Amino acid sequence: MARILICEDSKLECKIITEILKKDNHEIIGEAINGQEAVDKFISLKPDLVTMDILMKPDGHSAIKQIKKIDPAAKIIIVTSLVDDKGEVVQSVRLGAEGFVGKPVNEKILLEEVKRVLNKNNPA
Repeated sequence: MARILICEDSKLECKIITEILKKDNHEIIGEAINGQEAVDKFISLKPDLVTMDILMKPDGHSAIKQIKKIDPAAKIIIVTSLVDDKGEVVQSVRLGAEGFVGKPVNEKILLEEVKRVLNKNNPA
């Protein structure tokens, strides 16, 4: 079970992600609706994992960059509808995102990415 911060400006998408993660016994410790709130909540809540919508304003890319500056070991999964825009995905990875989930969110893919990213550098 991980403590997760969800950064998503769509209430519906946030609810879907929350329900999927709670079903898998993860704890949702906070939600952010923009990049600055994501950074602020990351600092105050110290989550094990962050899901980040990169299209939020201020944008998710800026938030990823700031979070990685605060904690280079932060685990971030981007969640985006820009599945066909390879440039956006590549930029997110360069900034430090370790996982990727397209929208609409698929439960199996989200849970697999969460497990993979959480276990990265922490072999069982």
